[in-house]
Amino acid sequence: MQQAQFDTREADGDLEAARLADLDSYAILDTSAEACYDAITYLAADYFEAAAAAVCFADKTRVWTKSHYGPTVREIPRENSVFEMVYTANGPVIVQDVRSHPEFQRRKLHVRQLGFGSLAGVPVYSAEGRVLGMLAVFRKDAGFAFTPEQIERLTSMAGMVSTQLELQRLRKSTPWHRPSSAPRAMGTVEGDSWPTGADLREALDQGQLVLHYQPEIDLLTRRIVGVEALIRWQHPERGLLPPANFIPQAEESGAILPIGDWGMAEACRQIQVWNRLDPRNRSLRVFVNLSARQFSREGLAGHVESLLLQTGTSSHQLGLEMTESSLMTNMSAARDVLTDLRALGISLLMDDFGTGYSSLSYLHSFPFDVLKIDRSFIGRMTEGEQPLQIVRTIVELARVLNMSVVAEGIETCEQYRLLRQLGCRYGQGYLFARPMTAEAVTELLQLPGRILPERESPPSLSVMCLA
Repeated sequence: MQQAQFDTREADGDLEAARLADLDSYAILDTSAEACYDAITYLAADYFEAAAAAVCFADKTRVWTKSHYGPTVREIPRENSVFEMVYTANGPVIVQDVRSHPEFQRRKLHVRQLGFGSLAGVPVYSAEGRVLGMLAVFRKDAGFAFTPEQIERLTSMAGMVSTQLELQRLRKSTPWHRPSSAPRAMGTVEGDSWPTGADLREALDQGQLVLHYQPEIDLLTRRIVGVEALIRWQHPERGLLPPANFIPQAEESGAILPIGDWGMAEACRQIQVWNRLDPRNRSLRVFVNLSARQFSREGLAGHVESLLLQTGTSSHQLGLEMTESSLMTNMSAARDVLTDLRALGISLLMDDFGTGYSSLSYLHSFPFDVLKIDRSFIGRMTEGEQPLQIVRTIVELARVLNMSVVAEGIETCEQYRLLRQLGCRYGQGYLFARPMTAEAVTELLQLPGRILPERESPPSLSVMCLA
């Protein structure tokens, strides 16, 4: 890759106006520091063993630093800046030796003033493909040879910045990203207080609560590698009720704690049933959802360890799913709890990634080992390049952080094809199997190699999903 040179041509007025309009739509300039962007700069600095790294955005006259690692300048003139080089190149810029680079010798740039010897910068694009800013890394040593693979990795990290921008814009503009606007599920008619805490405890005592399971598969082979446990209420009069009809009330009344204890114990019991059926099922993992109140209970890790010992269940066969919102109450305590759970060998999955508060910072700070892409992104990924890019970047993020990634809500052959193409290894959805009883899952586990047969998309698509 050639050394970068300055281009003094003036930006086209119309293109610059469109770029500035894009920048304004994200409302990112002059905002407070955010952990999600810090996670990216720290990741970049660590990967390149850099003295500094920065995520910057530029308006018409200045370059403003949103996040940085190491020494930096909060705001500098755009003229003669590294951003201007990246913007002009509309791609990666590498300066192997700042001291000998002719353009840096002729201009007193802040890069020299801070004592950096080499640098690499890549564009941060808007969803419309316009350059909003850059991600750059700076090393003290001169003559460092950035490899094409390293620049590709830096570009992927810049894509994470773009995705984070888009996720934040979606949360601001889309109602389903606002918890306060979501209607509360009611038992019968609006305003009905059913079920009460007493109703829920009675259901638990009378054995009316059941677990259904949805298979998780290896997208390359369609082999069942795990299942997600999903609670249902088999009410004698109202029929089979989904969790939305009673879990919010269970949270409010405190009944979620005994219900959650029962759910984990039942999942562990079922694991043992499948293990006895076939010892090869010991590679199977069952994920159980944890509510915010369950997660915040004192001594959670000790309780889970005791349950594993009582049931004789191996920790590697149990996974716990939690949403970002369940971590918000006490971040420090949450980190300690998650660390203790991981020390037991339990898999930790962040559920509904991208729909919460500061998604990326949680992945960087907490010991999650599995990331589940929210179904809303999977459902939109065939609608155009923008939603597809979001999924692509989340998959790349998981790869960079050495995490497994699971796509939920796969319903069509096209989604299936695209996810495999993007390198997403695991998934679940109606295309493969709906949530089902333990008995129905048992039948699937007896298939040769636990491999699901080919399935067609919904009736509107008659083609087979080819592996």
